[in-house]
Amino acid sequence: MTTATAGTTTAQGSVGTAHTRVEGREKVTGTARYAGDLPFAELAYGWLVLSTVARGRIRTMETGPVLAMPGVLTVLHHQNAPRIDSDYIGRLGVPPDPSAALFQHDRVPHLGWPVALVVAETSEQAREAAEALVVHYEEEPHDIAFDGERPDAPPQDAEEKGDLEAELAASAVVVDARYTTPEEHHHPMEPHAATARWEGGRLEIVDSNQGTPWVAEELARLFSLEPSAVRVRSEHVGGAFGSKGARAHQVAAVMAATALQRPVRVVLTRRQMFSLTGYRSPTSQRIRLGADADGRLRALEHRSVNLTSTVFEFVEPCAGVSRVMYDAAAHHTSNEVVRLDVPTPTWMRAPGEAPGSFALESALDELAERCGVDPIELRLRNEPELGPVSGLPFSTRRLPDCFREGARRFGWAERDPRPGLRREGRWLLGTGTAAASFPSGAAPSTAAVTAQPDGTFTVRIAAADIGTGARTALTLVAADALEVAPDRVRVRIGDSDFGPAMIAGGSMGTRSWSWAVAVAARELRERLALGGAVPPEGVTVRSDTSDAVRALAQKERHSFGAQFAEVAVDVTTGEVRVRRMLGIFAAGRIVNPLTARGQFVGGMIWGISMALHEEAVRDRASGGHVGADLAGYHVATNADVPLVEADWVDDPDPDDPVGIKGVGEIGIVGAAAAIANAVWHATGVRHRSLPIRPDRVLAAAEGAPDA
Repeated sequence: MTTATAGTTTAQGSVGTAHTRVEGREKVTGTARYAGDLPFAELAYGWLVLSTVARGRIRTMETGPVLAMPGVLTVLHHQNAPRIDSDYIGRLGVPPDPSAALFQHDRVPHLGWPVALVVAETSEQAREAAEALVVHYEEEPHDIAFDGERPDAPPQDAEEKGDLEAELAASAVVVDARYTTPEEHHHPMEPHAATARWEGGRLEIVDSNQGTPWVAEELARLFSLEPSAVRVRSEHVGGAFGSKGARAHQVAAVMAATALQRPVRVVLTRRQMFSLTGYRSPTSQRIRLGADADGRLRALEHRSVNLTSTVFEFVEPCAGVSRVMYDAAAHHTSNEVVRLDVPTPTWMRAPGEAPGSFALESALDELAERCGVDPIELRLRNEPELGPVSGLPFSTRRLPDCFREGARRFGWAERDPRPGLRREGRWLLGTGTAAASFPSGAAPSTAAVTAQPDGTFTVRIAAADIGTGARTALTLVAADALEVAPDRVRVRIGDSDFGPAMIAGGSMGTRSWSWAVAVAARELRERLALGGAVPPEGVTVRSDTSDAVRALAQKERHSFGAQFAEVAVDVTTGEVRVRRMLGIFAAGRIVNPLTARGQFVGGMIWGISMALHEEAVRDRASGGHVGADLAGYHVATNADVPLVEADWVDDPDPDDPVGIKGVGEIGIVGAAAAIANAVWHATGVRHRSLPIRPDRVLAAAEGAPDA
């Protein structure tokens, strides 16, 4: 059992103790090989050609001159590519994004749609030939203009209780405001890369992804193969954040390897990633809050609109966070979509909660201001006993403890609530806070644990370590379950042959995998306790948590947190600087404090980036991005990151065999809102649109009614 005060974890065994990454030496010495690094004999290279129009049809393609170029082996396109099957329901319960069904027709639904793949002996030859390919289009008018007030955005996901208008009319204080967030991109350090080859009648893909069983299943269905005929390996992954699922480059590599009967590698460029690997949709969110004079909510409405492509519907579930955080007699939430001629958005770290919390937690601060109530006190007054929409009990909900501990450490009691009073030279100073939550789920997974004759143990599970330290966490979980030291455990991951397992996503990976590993390891320990020598082939126990996960009682299961920020605003230039941040979280039992703190801090830094920097802009004339690279798309760098501290209160989930909830995404939730609330406190001006750019700060200073 774990016992701890805020920020400390003590435990018997390995879980709860700081442990450096088990693969750390490989990574810092460069011996860890990623998907684009592995050598293959007779390897060929594919380069995708993307459309240069935002809507239309391919009329002709001049492949002859390209095929005559040095090293070119083939050009695949809609007239000669293999036919594939995309008429199925995938692992996540939805059909596949048609963007993965490459080269099946002549339609172009957005700029950057893949129209061809050039394959050559070298990467340089493939790129030169791809850039030389001439494609003629029948161009059609396109529409990329996103507006949250468009009438063609019917609700896709709505929950309602109570009479909203009646409760608003009876409220002493009403907040009615619109908040917007821009298009944002994942852009992990490691680009997307896949190598496909046929070996003994079996398709093998070496890839960078978030779940090898998921990708293997999708590719098997697309190419009408038996599941056992596809193997996907993904040992090291240099970041993902939701972008590394089944994607076009994997399909292209399989097509080319099938056509040429030799290994083919396809790696995306940074510019291509803007079109092909998904992104967070821009959102327009209307919040209406009605409360009594003391700030107790009577009405809560959260209506969110996002864009999606014309070929696939993706909903950014921003309103979901309101269904968990605060209750009211009238509680209406909806998520809506507008179809435009743009690439399909996808899951991006804390999908829904990250942009949704910006709107909700900003509105809560506006309500606190109008009621004359401290922002933390207002949130505590509206703590629900049960799920506001579901009516289910919470597994645990220690959000008040997060706020109390955070307020103590941040020095909140010394804060003068009046805005625009603190100044250091040309800098106005302010502090802000916000709440955070993210769902804590578990998915069925399988694992195998083997006792070796030399006294060591090998864990095999199709988990994915996308930079989170999952290998190390699973090593500690297995060591505790086996009652041995961690150095006697070797964890092997990233291979679909290891069997079904949850993907690295939704803050569910480590929890789901740890459950399976712990069950198998404990059974193995019990079997070994019966005595007898371990045979040369070892003793293996395999687990499957499907029944146990399905038997979980219905509860509201979430990680929670309280975010605090102090900012300085330069009134002459409009520059906003975050001076310090503190996050206190209740996120289940912390398996490895070292890597968990890195997860929390990394999410908070992304929140700084979201609040002040990140914004992908599309040119309405072309339909494409302005500055589709990391020079034009700004992210927070070392100079933008001040003192960022993260800690936690003890919060094990009583229904989880290890007590885990999940830490992968909670760190970013609420961070942007805390910064925006701090900017209001510094300047007295409310910024309802992200990012808070210098020009917006200056416009507000000149008397613009709404920043």
